[in-house]
Amino acid sequence: MSLKITTNLVEESRISSFDPDNIVFGRVFTDHMFSCDYVNGQWQNFRIDPFGKIPLSPTLSALHYGQSIFEGMKAFKNEEGVVTLFRANDNLKRLNTSAERMCMPALPEEIFMEGLKTLVTIDKDWIPTTPGSALYIRPFMFATDDFLGVKPSENYKFMIYACPVAAYYSHPLKVRIEDHYTRASKGGVGSAKCAGNYAASMYPTKLAQKDGFDQVLWTDGEHHQYLEETGTSNVFVITKDAVYTPELNDSLLAGITRDSIIKLLRSKGLNVVEKKVSVDELINWHKNGELKEMFVSGTAATVTNIELFNYKGQNFNVNHTENLIGKEILSDFQKIRTLEMPDQFGWVEIVSESEVTY
Repeated sequence: MSLKITTNLVEESRISSFDPDNIVFGRVFTDHMFSCDYVNGQWQNFRIDPFGKIPLSPTLSALHYGQSIFEGMKAFKNEEGVVTLFRANDNLKRLNTSAERMCMPALPEEIFMEGLKTLVTIDKDWIPTTPGSALYIRPFMFATDDFLGVKPSENYKFMIYACPVAAYYSHPLKVRIEDHYTRASKGGVGSAKCAGNYAASMYPTKLAQKDGFDQVLWTDGEHHQYLEETGTSNVFVITKDAVYTPELNDSLLAGITRDSIIKLLRSKGLNVVEKKVSVDELINWHKNGELKEMFVSGTAATVTNIELFNYKGQNFNVNHTENLIGKEILSDFQKIRTLEMPDQFGWVEIVSESEVTY
Protein backbone atom coordinates (compact mmCIF):
# COMPACT_ATOMS: atom_id res chain seq x y z
CA MET A 1 0.00 0.00 0.00
CA SER A 2 1.54 3.30 -1.07
CA LEU A 3 -1.26 5.81 -0.54
CA LYS A 4 -0.71 8.00 2.52
CA ILE A 5 -3.97 7.69 4.42
CA THR A 6 -4.36 9.62 7.66
CA THR A 7 -6.24 7.47 10.18
CA ASN A 8 -8.35 8.80 13.02
CA LEU A 9 -9.83 5.73 14.69
CA VAL A 10 -12.67 5.55 17.18
CA GLU A 11 -11.71 5.19 20.82
CA GLU A 12 -14.34 2.48 21.34
CA SER A 13 -16.17 0.45 18.69
CA ARG A 14 -19.97 0.41 18.55
CA ILE A 15 -19.98 -3.22 17.43
CA SER A 16 -21.25 -4.49 20.79
CA SER A 17 -24.63 -2.93 19.95
CA PHE A 18 -24.85 -4.82 16.64
CA ASP A 19 -26.94 -8.00 16.50
CA PRO A 20 -25.86 -10.09 13.46
CA ASP A 21 -28.96 -12.27 13.79
CA ASN A 22 -31.35 -9.33 13.40
CA ILE A 23 -29.99 -7.13 10.60
CA VAL A 24 -32.14 -4.41 9.06
CA PHE A 25 -30.78 -3.45 5.65
CA GLY A 26 -29.10 -0.04 5.56
CA ARG A 27 -29.73 1.00 9.15
CA VAL A 28 -26.51 0.15 11.01
CA PHE A 29 -23.11 1.45 9.89
CA THR A 30 -19.58 0.46 10.76
CA ASP A 31 -17.22 2.53 12.87
CA HIS A 32 -15.30 4.33 10.12
CA MET A 33 -15.46 5.95 6.69
CA PHE A 34 -12.90 6.82 4.02
CA SER A 35 -12.81 10.19 2.27
CA CYS A 36 -10.71 12.32 -0.06
CA ASP A 37 -11.11 15.58 -1.97
CA TYR A 38 -10.60 16.71 -5.55
CA VAL A 39 -9.18 20.24 -5.38
CA ASN A 40 -7.11 22.18 -7.92
CA GLY A 41 -7.23 19.26 -10.33
CA GLN A 42 -5.83 16.69 -7.90
CA TRP A 43 -7.14 14.05 -5.49
CA GLN A 44 -5.79 14.72 -1.99
CA ASN A 45 -6.50 14.59 1.77
CA PHE A 46 -6.92 10.81 2.09
CA ARG A 47 -8.50 10.00 5.45
CA ILE A 48 -10.11 7.34 7.60
CA ASP A 49 -12.34 8.98 10.19
CA PRO A 50 -15.06 7.84 12.59
CA PHE A 51 -18.34 7.40 10.75
CA GLY A 52 -20.46 10.50 11.23
CA LYS A 53 -21.91 13.67 9.81
CA ILE A 54 -20.04 15.85 7.33
CA PRO A 55 -20.37 19.65 7.08
CA LEU A 56 -22.23 20.91 4.00
CA SER A 57 -22.76 24.39 2.63
CA PRO A 58 -26.30 25.42 1.59
CA THR A 59 -24.77 26.32 -1.78
CA LEU A 60 -23.24 22.88 -2.30
CA SER A 61 -23.33 22.21 -6.03
CA ALA A 62 -24.49 18.59 -5.73
CA LEU A 63 -27.60 19.63 -3.79
CA HIS A 64 -28.77 21.94 -6.55
CA TYR A 65 -27.52 20.45 -9.81
CA GLY A 66 -27.34 16.73 -9.10
CA GLN A 67 -23.70 15.82 -9.72
CA SER A 68 -23.74 12.75 -7.47
CA ILE A 69 -22.82 9.18 -8.36
CA PHE A 70 -22.37 6.01 -6.35
CA GLU A 71 -21.62 2.29 -6.39
CA GLY A 72 -22.84 -0.70 -4.43
CA MET A 73 -20.58 -3.64 -3.60
CA LYS A 74 -20.02 -6.22 -0.89
CA ALA A 75 -17.31 -7.77 1.26
CA PHE A 76 -17.61 -11.28 2.70
CA LYS A 77 -15.98 -13.39 5.39
CA ASN A 78 -15.90 -17.17 5.31
CA GLU A 79 -15.73 -19.64 8.20
CA GLU A 80 -11.92 -19.40 8.26
CA GLY A 81 -12.13 -15.62 8.67
CA VAL A 82 -10.86 -14.86 5.15
CA VAL A 83 -12.19 -11.50 3.92
CA THR A 84 -13.04 -11.22 0.22
CA LEU A 85 -14.20 -8.57 -2.24
CA PHE A 86 -16.27 -9.39 -5.33
CA ARG A 87 -15.34 -7.74 -8.66
CA ALA A 88 -14.22 -4.53 -6.97
CA ASN A 89 -12.31 -3.32 -10.03
CA ASP A 90 -15.49 -3.56 -12.08
CA ASN A 91 -17.21 -1.29 -9.59
CA LEU A 92 -14.40 1.23 -10.07
CA LYS A 93 -14.75 1.02 -13.87
CA ARG A 94 -18.48 1.65 -13.63
CA LEU A 95 -17.97 4.51 -11.18
CA ASN A 96 -15.63 6.17 -13.65
CA THR A 97 -18.05 5.56 -16.52
CA SER A 98 -20.73 7.34 -14.48
CA ALA A 99 -18.26 10.11 -13.63
CA GLU A 100 -17.52 10.76 -17.29
CA ARG A 101 -21.23 11.01 -18.15
CA MET A 102 -21.80 13.41 -15.24
CA CYS A 103 -18.77 15.65 -16.04
CA MET A 104 -16.91 14.50 -12.92
CA PRO A 105 -13.22 13.57 -12.54
CA ALA A 106 -12.08 9.96 -12.82
CA LEU A 107 -10.93 8.27 -9.63
CA PRO A 108 -7.55 6.50 -9.90
CA GLU A 109 -7.49 2.78 -9.11
CA GLU A 110 -4.91 3.27 -6.36
CA ILE A 111 -7.20 5.60 -4.40
CA PHE A 112 -10.28 3.44 -4.80
CA MET A 113 -8.66 0.11 -3.95
CA GLU A 114 -6.42 1.27 -1.12
CA GLY A 115 -9.15 3.33 0.51
CA LEU A 116 -11.55 0.40 0.16
CA LYS A 117 -9.17 -2.24 1.52
CA THR A 118 -8.06 -0.04 4.41
CA LEU A 119 -11.65 0.62 5.48
CA VAL A 120 -12.67 -3.04 5.14
CA THR A 121 -9.62 -4.20 7.10
CA ILE A 122 -10.19 -1.72 9.94
CA ASP A 123 -13.89 -2.63 10.19
CA LYS A 124 -13.60 -6.34 9.30
CA ASP A 125 -15.23 -7.42 12.59
CA TRP A 126 -18.46 -5.89 11.29
CA ILE A 127 -18.69 -8.38 8.41
CA PRO A 128 -21.54 -10.76 9.31
CA THR A 129 -21.30 -14.45 8.50
CA THR A 130 -24.92 -15.54 8.86
CA PRO A 131 -26.31 -17.10 5.63
CA GLY A 132 -27.17 -14.47 3.01
CA SER A 133 -25.43 -11.65 4.88
CA ALA A 134 -22.49 -9.45 3.87
CA LEU A 135 -20.86 -6.09 4.44
CA TYR A 136 -22.50 -3.73 1.96
CA ILE A 137 -20.09 -1.02 0.79
CA ARG A 138 -21.14 2.34 -0.63
CA PRO A 139 -18.49 4.31 -2.56
CA PHE A 140 -19.83 7.66 -3.78
CA MET A 141 -18.72 10.99 -5.22
CA PHE A 142 -20.43 14.37 -5.21
CA ALA A 143 -19.77 17.93 -6.33
CA THR A 144 -18.63 20.35 -3.60
CA ASP A 145 -18.40 23.79 -5.25
CA ASP A 146 -19.84 26.66 -3.22
CA PHE A 147 -21.32 28.33 -6.26
CA LEU A 148 -24.79 29.21 -7.50
CA GLY A 149 -24.86 28.57 -11.23
CA VAL A 150 -25.42 25.70 -13.62
CA LYS A 151 -22.02 24.33 -14.58
CA PRO A 152 -19.85 21.32 -13.72
CA SER A 153 -18.26 21.68 -10.32
CA GLU A 154 -14.51 22.16 -10.01
CA ASN A 155 -14.30 20.42 -6.62
CA TYR A 156 -15.50 16.98 -5.49
CA LYS A 157 -15.51 14.64 -2.53
CA PHE A 158 -15.20 10.86 -2.74
CA MET A 159 -16.22 8.72 0.23
CA ILE A 160 -16.74 5.10 1.21
CA TYR A 161 -18.83 3.82 4.11
CA ALA A 162 -20.15 0.37 4.92
CA CYS A 163 -22.99 -1.39 6.69
CA PRO A 164 -23.67 -5.02 7.60
CA VAL A 165 -26.69 -6.33 5.72
CA ALA A 166 -28.89 -9.37 5.31
CA ALA A 167 -30.85 -10.14 2.15
CA TYR A 168 -32.45 -7.05 0.58
CA TYR A 169 -35.59 -8.99 -0.34
CA SER A 170 -36.88 -11.66 2.01
CA HIS A 171 -39.53 -13.03 -0.36
CA PRO A 172 -40.27 -13.47 -4.09
CA LEU A 173 -41.34 -10.25 -5.79
CA LYS A 174 -44.58 -8.93 -7.21
CA VAL A 175 -43.79 -6.37 -9.90
CA ARG A 176 -45.88 -4.01 -11.98
CA ILE A 177 -44.81 -3.36 -15.55
CA GLU A 178 -44.83 0.41 -15.96
CA ASP A 179 -46.63 1.76 -19.04
CA HIS A 180 -46.74 5.48 -18.22
CA TYR A 181 -43.88 6.79 -16.08
CA THR A 182 -40.29 6.74 -17.31
CA ARG A 183 -37.16 6.08 -15.28
CA ALA A 184 -34.72 7.06 -18.03
CA SER A 185 -34.93 7.94 -21.71
CA LYS A 186 -32.78 7.38 -24.76
CA GLY A 187 -29.82 9.74 -24.71
CA GLY A 188 -30.23 10.42 -20.99
CA VAL A 189 -28.28 9.24 -17.96
CA GLY A 190 -29.99 5.90 -17.37
CA SER A 191 -26.75 3.98 -17.85
CA ALA A 192 -24.99 6.08 -15.20
CA LYS A 193 -25.38 5.14 -11.55
CA CYS A 194 -26.34 8.66 -10.54
CA ALA A 195 -28.63 9.84 -7.79
CA GLY A 196 -31.22 11.39 -10.09
CA ASN A 197 -32.16 8.07 -11.66
CA TYR A 198 -33.30 6.79 -8.28
CA ALA A 199 -35.17 9.98 -7.46
CA ALA A 200 -37.11 9.63 -10.72
CA SER A 201 -38.17 6.11 -9.81
CA MET A 202 -39.55 6.82 -6.35
CA TYR A 203 -43.01 8.19 -7.11
CA PRO A 204 -44.09 5.42 -9.52
CA THR A 205 -42.64 2.84 -7.11
CA LYS A 206 -44.60 4.39 -4.26
CA LEU A 207 -47.79 4.10 -6.32
CA ALA A 208 -47.03 0.47 -7.15
CA GLN A 209 -46.29 -0.40 -3.53
CA LYS A 210 -49.54 1.24 -2.48
CA ASP A 211 -51.30 -1.23 -4.78
CA GLY A 212 -49.50 -4.22 -3.26
CA PHE A 213 -46.47 -4.60 -5.51
CA ASP A 214 -42.85 -4.71 -4.40
CA GLN A 215 -41.29 -3.01 -7.40
CA VAL A 216 -41.85 -1.39 -10.77
CA LEU A 217 -40.55 -3.19 -13.85
CA TRP A 218 -39.59 -0.32 -16.12
CA THR A 219 -40.11 -0.24 -19.85
CA ASP A 220 -38.42 1.89 -22.50
CA GLY A 221 -39.24 5.60 -22.23
CA GLU A 222 -40.14 6.02 -25.89
CA HIS A 223 -42.88 3.45 -26.48
CA HIS A 224 -43.20 1.52 -23.19
CA GLN A 225 -42.95 -1.68 -25.21
CA TYR A 226 -39.68 -3.23 -24.04
CA LEU A 227 -38.59 -4.43 -20.60
CA GLU A 228 -35.66 -2.60 -19.00
CA GLU A 229 -35.03 -3.09 -15.26
CA THR A 230 -36.70 -2.79 -11.87
CA GLY A 231 -35.98 0.05 -9.48
CA THR A 232 -33.11 -1.87 -7.88
CA SER A 233 -32.15 -4.69 -10.25
CA ASN A 234 -31.71 -6.10 -13.73
CA VAL A 235 -34.23 -8.71 -14.89
CA PHE A 236 -33.95 -12.22 -16.37
CA VAL A 237 -36.71 -14.19 -18.14
CA ILE A 238 -36.37 -17.95 -18.51
CA THR A 239 -38.29 -19.83 -21.20
CA LYS A 240 -38.11 -23.44 -22.33
CA ASP A 241 -35.52 -22.49 -24.95
CA ALA A 242 -33.34 -19.74 -23.47
CA VAL A 243 -32.61 -17.24 -20.74
CA TYR A 244 -33.38 -13.70 -21.89
CA THR A 245 -32.23 -10.42 -20.40
CA PRO A 246 -32.71 -6.93 -21.90
CA GLU A 247 -29.73 -5.81 -23.95
CA LEU A 248 -27.76 -2.88 -22.58
CA ASN A 249 -28.42 0.62 -23.84
CA ASP A 250 -28.01 4.17 -22.56
CA SER A 251 -31.19 3.98 -20.45
CA LEU A 252 -30.22 0.75 -18.68
CA LEU A 253 -27.65 0.17 -15.94
CA ALA A 254 -24.93 -2.37 -16.73
CA GLY A 255 -25.22 -4.49 -13.62
CA ILE A 256 -22.09 -6.25 -12.42
CA THR A 257 -24.25 -8.98 -10.91
CA ARG A 258 -26.09 -9.17 -14.25
CA ASP A 259 -22.83 -9.74 -16.09
CA SER A 260 -21.76 -12.33 -13.54
CA ILE A 261 -25.02 -14.25 -13.91
CA ILE A 262 -24.72 -14.30 -17.69
CA LYS A 263 -21.24 -15.79 -17.41
CA LEU A 264 -22.35 -18.32 -14.78
CA LEU A 265 -25.35 -19.43 -16.83
CA ARG A 266 -23.28 -19.81 -19.99
CA SER A 267 -20.68 -21.82 -18.07
CA LYS A 268 -23.49 -24.26 -17.25
CA GLY A 269 -24.32 -24.62 -20.93
CA LEU A 270 -27.47 -22.48 -20.91
CA ASN A 271 -28.37 -20.30 -23.88
CA VAL A 272 -28.37 -16.69 -22.65
CA VAL A 273 -29.73 -14.11 -25.08
CA GLU A 274 -29.26 -10.38 -24.59
CA LYS A 275 -31.95 -8.70 -26.67
CA LYS A 276 -34.90 -6.38 -26.56
CA VAL A 277 -37.63 -8.25 -24.70
CA SER A 278 -41.08 -6.88 -25.41
CA VAL A 279 -44.00 -6.95 -23.02
CA ASP A 280 -46.01 -8.73 -25.73
CA GLU A 281 -43.36 -11.47 -25.94
CA LEU A 282 -43.42 -11.93 -22.18
CA ILE A 283 -47.20 -12.24 -22.09
CA ASN A 284 -47.23 -14.65 -25.05
CA TRP A 285 -44.59 -16.84 -23.37
CA HIS A 286 -46.79 -16.89 -20.27
CA LYS A 287 -49.98 -17.73 -22.21
CA ASN A 288 -48.24 -20.49 -24.20
CA GLY A 289 -46.74 -22.10 -21.12
CA GLU A 290 -43.21 -21.29 -22.27
CA LEU A 291 -42.39 -18.94 -19.37
CA LYS A 292 -40.57 -21.02 -16.77
CA GLU A 293 -39.17 -18.46 -14.36
CA MET A 294 -38.26 -14.80 -13.82
CA PHE A 295 -35.75 -13.28 -11.42
CA VAL A 296 -33.98 -10.00 -10.73
CA SER A 297 -30.31 -9.46 -9.99
CA GLY A 298 -28.28 -6.76 -8.27
CA THR A 299 -25.67 -6.16 -5.60
CA ALA A 300 -28.31 -5.70 -2.90
CA ALA A 301 -30.90 -8.12 -4.28
CA THR A 302 -28.30 -10.67 -5.48
CA VAL A 303 -30.82 -13.07 -7.10
CA THR A 304 -34.52 -12.84 -6.19
CA ASN A 305 -37.31 -14.64 -8.02
CA ILE A 306 -40.45 -12.95 -9.31
CA GLU A 307 -43.72 -14.62 -8.37
CA LEU A 308 -46.08 -12.31 -10.26
CA PHE A 309 -46.03 -9.53 -12.82
CA ASN A 310 -48.90 -7.16 -13.54
CA TYR A 311 -49.60 -5.38 -16.80
CA LYS A 312 -52.47 -2.94 -17.31
CA GLY A 313 -54.31 -4.32 -14.29
CA GLN A 314 -53.93 -8.03 -15.12
CA ASN A 315 -51.85 -10.33 -12.94
CA PHE A 316 -49.66 -13.10 -14.39
CA ASN A 317 -48.36 -15.67 -11.90
CA VAL A 318 -44.85 -17.02 -12.39
CA ASN A 319 -43.28 -20.21 -11.04
CA HIS A 320 -41.20 -19.29 -8.00
CA THR A 321 -41.04 -22.57 -6.09
CA GLU A 322 -39.95 -25.50 -8.29
CA ASN A 323 -36.68 -26.28 -10.12
CA LEU A 324 -35.53 -22.69 -9.96
CA ILE A 325 -32.44 -21.67 -11.88
CA GLY A 326 -32.41 -18.47 -9.83
CA LYS A 327 -31.99 -20.44 -6.60
CA GLU A 328 -29.15 -22.46 -8.13
CA ILE A 329 -27.37 -19.33 -9.31
CA LEU A 330 -27.83 -17.68 -5.91
CA SER A 331 -26.24 -20.68 -4.21
CA ASP A 332 -23.29 -20.60 -6.62
CA PHE A 333 -22.85 -16.88 -6.01
CA GLN A 334 -22.71 -17.30 -2.27
CA LYS A 335 -20.16 -20.10 -2.52
CA ILE A 336 -17.89 -18.34 -5.03
CA ARG A 337 -17.80 -15.11 -3.04
CA THR A 338 -16.66 -16.89 0.11
CA LEU A 339 -14.32 -19.29 -1.74
CA GLU A 340 -16.40 -22.37 -0.87
CA MET A 341 -16.51 -23.02 -4.61
CA PRO A 342 -13.67 -22.49 -7.13
CA ASP A 343 -13.63 -19.00 -8.63
CA GLN A 344 -13.10 -19.93 -12.27
CA PHE A 345 -13.72 -16.35 -13.40
CA GLY A 346 -11.18 -14.52 -11.24
CA TRP A 347 -13.86 -12.41 -9.59
CA VAL A 348 -12.82 -12.71 -5.95
CA GLU A 349 -9.99 -10.81 -4.29
CA ILE A 350 -8.74 -11.71 -0.82
CA VAL A 351 -8.16 -8.71 1.44
CA SER A 352 -4.87 -9.29 3.22
CA GLU A 353 -4.03 -7.27 6.32
CA SER A 354 -0.40 -7.31 5.24
CA GLU A 355 -1.36 -4.99 2.37
CA VAL A 356 -2.74 -2.35 4.71
CA THR A 357 -0.81 0.05 6.94
CA TYR A 358 -2.71 2.27 9.37
